Amino acid sequence: MPIIEIAGKPINVNEEGFLTVYDEWNEEIAKELAKQIEIPMTDEHWKIIKFLREDFKVQGETATSRRVQTVGGVPVKEQFALFPKKPAKKMAYIAGLPKPKGCV
Repeated sequence: MPIIEIAGKPINVNEEGFLTVYDEWNEEIAKELAKQIEIPMTDEHWKIIKFLREDFKVQGETATSRRVQTVGGVPVKEQFALFPKKPAKKMAYIAGLPKPKGCV
């Protein structure tokens, strides 16, 4: 697996650039990842990112958009507004988590 530098730290990523080590993530890294994909982080963005991180610790896999809606309380329409085009993939990327199952 490649190692890249993000926010001055060496970070393990996969071939698509998703972080592969849960504990290497922090909010500074998330801000850099968001900047790379042109997502301006607001409180609403952080709410979803924090939900994904906590849910991953319990579930052992990245939540899908549907789970973010039903368990996290953020409607899919709002997810698309905050993370245009491919919200689940972009949310997971910024959260430092693997792509959710079913994402291309």
